[in-house]
Amino acid sequence: QGAGPSRMFSYRPEGGGAPGRAGIARFLARHSSWGFVATRAARGKIQGIPYGNCLLLSDGPVNNSTGIPFFYVTPKDNTVTDLLKNPMASLTLPEADGNFCRKNVIDPEDPRCTRLTLMGQMVTVPPEEVEFAKQAMFSRHPVVRKWPRSYEWFFMKMNIEHIWLQSWYGEVSPIAVEE
Repeated sequence: QGAGPSRMFSYRPEGGGAPGRAGIARFLARHSSWGFVATRAARGKIQGIPYGNCLLLSDGPVNNSTGIPFFYVTPKDNTVTDLLKNPMASLTLPEADGNFCRKNVIDPEDPRCTRLTLMGQMVTVPPEEVEFAKQAMFSRHPVVRKWPRSYEWFFMKMNIEHIWLQSWYGEVSPIAVEE
């Protein structure tokens, strides 16, 4: 396992983790394979208007969860075009695949299904972290290796500045990044 970038937390793959809101946030970051990224549009008639897209993500290789979301993206994607002009974004990770929602047959958009929203800057992964980003993305999403090379894929990550967790009706709680 390669070393990871700074500001990463270590998550025990056997489950567990810290109790409380921070533990739930770590769980969602670890188990989410996709998320909804919201940007501010940087093109045409929708310039300045909020724009969103679902993207694959990984917060580290299967046995080395970090809490930092990594993305494999192309500049041909409108979301990436937006991010290259204004790197501020939010990333929402729904508990869509969680046991609570599935076991209780609850729609993932039901407020009882937890949602984590991370906000911060989306940046290009620096050269010293690219190998880690490759391990992170390709270990969880092997199919992306087969995506057409002509699309000029590269890695981005989110430098998290704010964390919000919605875990029940109307209950939205901020979580300190340090947690």
